[in-house]
Amino acid sequence: MVRSSTVSGLKEDPNLTTSAQLTALCSDSELSSVPQDLPGNIEELHLNHNHINSLQNHSISRYTSLRTLSCADNRLEILGSKLFQNSPHLESLNLAVNELHINYQQTSLALATVPRLKVLDLSENELTEDMVTIFLQNMTSLEYLNLSRNVLERLDETAFGDLHQLRELDLQKNLLFEIDCAFNHLYKLQRLNLAYNYLSCLVGFHMTQLVVLNASHNYIEWFIANQDLQETFQLETLDLTDNKLFFFPFLPTHSRLRNLHLSQNMVSFYEHLEDNATYPSWSNSVQFYNLKGNGSNITAQLWDDSLHGDISSLDVLDLSGNQMGYFPHGFISKMPSLARLRIQTNCFNVLNLTQEKMPRTLYELDVSNNMLTEVYADKQSLRELANLSYLNLSRNNLQSLPFRLFPSLTSLASVDISYNGVGMCLQDQGKMRRGAGPWGDQSDCLVWKNINSLKRLHLSGCNLRKLPLSAFAGTPLTHLELSNNPKLIIEPRSLVELGRTLNSLGLENTRLSDFDFSSLRHLKFLNVAKNCLAHLPASLLTLELTQLDLRANKLTTVPSGQARKIAFKIKTIFLSGNTFNCCQLDWYRTFEKAKAMKIMDLPDISCQDHTARTHNLLLLDSLICGGSEEESVYWYILLVIIPALCLFGVSVIFMLTFRSRLLPKVIKKKCWKPTSY
Repeated sequence: MVRSSTVSGLKEDPNLTTSAQLTALCSDSELSSVPQDLPGNIEELHLNHNHINSLQNHSISRYTSLRTLSCADNRLEILGSKLFQNSPHLESLNLAVNELHINYQQTSLALATVPRLKVLDLSENELTEDMVTIFLQNMTSLEYLNLSRNVLERLDETAFGDLHQLRELDLQKNLLFEIDCAFNHLYKLQRLNLAYNYLSCLVGFHMTQLVVLNASHNYIEWFIANQDLQETFQLETLDLTDNKLFFFPFLPTHSRLRNLHLSQNMVSFYEHLEDNATYPSWSNSVQFYNLKGNGSNITAQLWDDSLHGDISSLDVLDLSGNQMGYFPHGFISKMPSLARLRIQTNCFNVLNLTQEKMPRTLYELDVSNNMLTEVYADKQSLRELANLSYLNLSRNNLQSLPFRLFPSLTSLASVDISYNGVGMCLQDQGKMRRGAGPWGDQSDCLVWKNINSLKRLHLSGCNLRKLPLSAFAGTPLTHLELSNNPKLIIEPRSLVELGRTLNSLGLENTRLSDFDFSSLRHLKFLNVAKNCLAHLPASLLTLELTQLDLRANKLTTVPSGQARKIAFKIKTIFLSGNTFNCCQLDWYRTFEKAKAMKIMDLPDISCQDHTARTHNLLLLDSLICGGSEEESVYWYILLVIIPALCLFGVSVIFMLTFRSRLLPKVIKKKCWKPTSY
């Protein structure tokens, strides 16, 4: 069928082939061969997810204008050696998820006849490095190559020797443990993906033209760039996530690096080990030898600040999930354009914003899940952080903070200090300690009023006792998280000022039994899970909620009127963990019929019958509570039939007992007849 591009996205019969703007879409059509009834001038042919076992020489011979051919996931084992003889314009070929390793030699003959091919996808074909080398011979025009999810183990200089135009190479999820000079001839390569392999080091890195390098999820212990090159490296993104790095990578001397991802390693700084008097047995250098003898050996001074290389252009630095306890002196100041600094899940005890001299450009700072006991900041350092929008200090050991910390950060939009010991001041000023003047004072409680920029505030698990009246006056919060404060007492008037702005409220595990939500008229997301609600507050029905979490409360049922209103308004609801009554489930049938509502945890919802036995709601037997209306009719019929049968039996017995002469006469009349004998 021929379709215009305006309707090409509509669902069609999977057995039909659709065409739009010279594109034939024949995927998922249960084909065992290439259709021969398509327009001869098509430029794109998509045959993905079919059952084509082979492509013979004549399979696409009539489609001489083909520029794109996609045959992914077809169980392909062989390509005819002359398959592409009549495809002089073919530029993109997708053969992913097939079985090309079976007849790879004949398939290589077919690939050798595609002179203008620019894009080739051979992923997930169980190819070895020897097969790949044969496949890629003379492909001098190739610009994009995908070899992911194969079984490559080792690559040398012969693997990609002819790919002089290659710009992007994907080798992720192979078995690579060595890449000896494999990329030396790829002078135009800009994007290289080596993720999820078995590489142990990247030493002597010299690919100055590379823009993106993803070497995450390997076993890399060292990353050392060639420090002797004076040429500026074009590398903008380096991803070394989830490796075995002990040291900060030895970056190029001159680079344009913007994104450096080092999370989930074992990186630490060892500047304190440079003092030989304190650590006389420690060496301050390490040598790397080239065992083949065809390159220079490398000596690195481990405690020398120059090993960091050029990090002046960094925009994102992710060091989360490492073993860092401090930054070397002047380390942060080397990154004047840093926007995002992520150092969560490390070993920091102190965050000294005054000493570290954070750059003016800093937008995001995440120091969560460390061992912080102190945060220091003075007036000047806070003024320098005028652009900071996101600050996460959660899951530390903080008992106090600079009293004017948050009001002084004029662009701050999101704050998370959950699971610390800092409370909320019941008055405008808490208990001060240490420091002189309003900028140095530390306080064990904070005031959240009149912070004009603040939109999101997370105070979970802070052992809060009471929200003061007008606790957030002048602070236009849209998201407020107060969960896991089981001793918290909330006066409705403490949230009144948020009625015009608050969109999301978290009150999980706050021992809530009732609350007046009517003032929060813009609330859309409400979490009241793990509380003591035996009934739904009437004020909930006045809100325009779209998501409601009621898990683990004490609800036994939902009145029909409330159920109808909830089903009409709410799109997403959570209900598991309540002790619902199995015989009062009208609310459930109402929710079932609501097309717009989705019960997210339906398989986990249970109820109790009159004997306190628990039943899964989806497997509930209707006979537990007397069955449905249809079944009750049969019970009534049965109740009528049984007395009728009893009455009939009594009548028969009566006749046989009190009119005994009648029976012999009847028998004689019917059975005693004269015979011929």
